[in-house]
Amino acid sequence: MIAPTSFFSDYGGHIRILEETRALQARGVEVAIVTYYKGNDVPGLDIRRTAPLPWHTDYEVGSSRHKLAFDAYLAVKAATEARRFRPDVIHGHMHEGALIGGALARLRGVPLVFDFQGSLTAEMVDHHFLNPRGALYPWAYRLETAITRRLPDAILTSSGLATALLRDEFGVPPARVHTLPDCADTDHFNPARAPFPPGDHPLRVQYGIPRDAIVVGYLGLLTDYQGIPHLIEAAARLRQQGATIHFLVMGYPNVESYQMAAHAWGVDDRVTFTGRVPFANAPYYLAAADIAVAPKLSTSEGSGKLLNYMAMAQPIVAYDTAVNREYLGDLGVYAPAGDVAALTAAIAELAADPGRRRVLGQALRQRAQAEFSWPASAERIANLYDLLTKGVD
Repeated sequence: MIAPTSFFSDYGGHIRILEETRALQARGVEVAIVTYYKGNDVPGLDIRRTAPLPWHTDYEVGSSRHKLAFDAYLAVKAATEARRFRPDVIHGHMHEGALIGGALARLRGVPLVFDFQGSLTAEMVDHHFLNPRGALYPWAYRLETAITRRLPDAILTSSGLATALLRDEFGVPPARVHTLPDCADTDHFNPARAPFPPGDHPLRVQYGIPRDAIVVGYLGLLTDYQGIPHLIEAAARLRQQGATIHFLVMGYPNVESYQMAAHAWGVDDRVTFTGRVPFANAPYYLAAADIAVAPKLSTSEGSGKLLNYMAMAQPIVAYDTAVNREYLGDLGVYAPAGDVAALTAAIAELAADPGRRRVLGQALRQRAQAEFSWPASAERIANLYDLLTKGVD
């Protein structure tokens, strides 16, 4: 696997890489992950890192001009490890992984599987790294088209929306695209691991959250396109309505800037920021919430955090997007995308109905167990590997 990121970190696509690898290993597949020099090692995973850059040792999440250098180092490291590891399949995550992997796959005469986690150009626009009306945008779009259409022997997508995007916008033959939604580890994310009575979770005591408050939890990256400003505004609206609702916002980066925003809205006593939460501790932190929320604004990426919420038997308020509906079906409590007033109303409505919260949470956990299983997905990936390597020496 080629992972053009600081694997492992406790968010987003890293979880997919981690769980895919573990599930494949359980089926007897030997996996080596080539990635950037930063990131956390994970017991049981073969992680091979690049050398550090000499001039930039601390870099931000997401798009960055420094990623060009990181990816150059990654290409060299991937070529070195390919000679040592002699892979039967190269599995490239994200577009940079597919680009590097595509060159290596042709040199070694092995197939390339591209794990597509969202549009490259759309993500760069979301991170304000690329102007959709600027001179560079058409060139970036052409590069994305070339990567997706010409290099992979097969593409895995995390949603039906992504599958349609590849087919309709980028002209990828449908037979080459395989929808493989993110899945949930329902053993790790299990409410039984934190069986605290309502209001008595130790985190509520630690952060001074009133025992009678309804806690709305978010766990993920703290960025504007994830909708964090909308959560702060919703907290302000709920305060004006007199609702006893507290927001527990878990994750990183940009914690201080969002704390300042909460102060400016007058809700710094209604919004608690925990900072980074290690993946191993995520179930414990999520268990402190009565309601989970997913205000992500990007429509080009998956939303794997929903599955962790579902596995923890939490009712979920989310913006009404195609990806969110793929995961939640009719069990989500939806607001029109970007409508903060509607998001606020949905949270208030669910907060006032403990019976509905309980029924929805239990149904969502059952849905996660029945329809989003990593062992079943790993079987599909392994079967795809077998199909692609038939006739390859």
